[in-house]
Amino acid sequence: MVQELDAQGAGASRARGELHMKTQSKIKLSDLHLNDRNPRTISKKAFTKLCESIKQFPKMMEVRGIVVDEQGIVIGGTQRYRACAANGMKEVPTSWILRAEDFTEQERKRFIIADNAPGGMVGIWDMDLLANEWDIGELIIAGFDEEELTGLIVPDDNKAIDEDDMADTKNECPKCGYKWQV
Repeated sequence: MVQELDAQGAGASRARGELHMKTQSKIKLSDLHLNDRNPRTISKKAFTKLCESIKQFPKMMEVRGIVVDEQGIVIGGTQRYRACAANGMKEVPTSWILRAEDFTEQERKRFIIADNAPGGMVGIWDMDLLANEWDIGELIIAGFDEEELTGLIVPDDNKAIDEDDMADTKNECPKCGYKWQV
């Protein structure tokens, strides 16, 4: 079960011991421990975007924060932890820390992989929806590359079609492959 870490416990946490919270609204990043067996890395470019994203939209961390086990070992959100540290934060709100309790070792390992979702495992972006529902500036702030978004403004697939090219298509668009009946 993953729960928001609350202000239970009286003493400060000890290295690799049971993680306790003081009755405060913040926790020191130094009270958390990076998982030295985390299989996921991040490019410098993506890391810079993540740092900026946390600066621009810190409220996001309340719903997609740092997940720790009972000992305070980060098992989800390693890069978010590192981004907070890179942003100069020494402590973060306890609402940014979620605690995974009662995980077996197998469940813990499974969570680490699922949270890092190889290849995204989340599908692909619906570029039409992004283009129609979000301003390009909002998408850039959210972490998209301007180069990635250029296709939203003038997609290569929407270039003008030469009608002479259409003459021998037999009811099929040579650009997109759409077929129609006459």
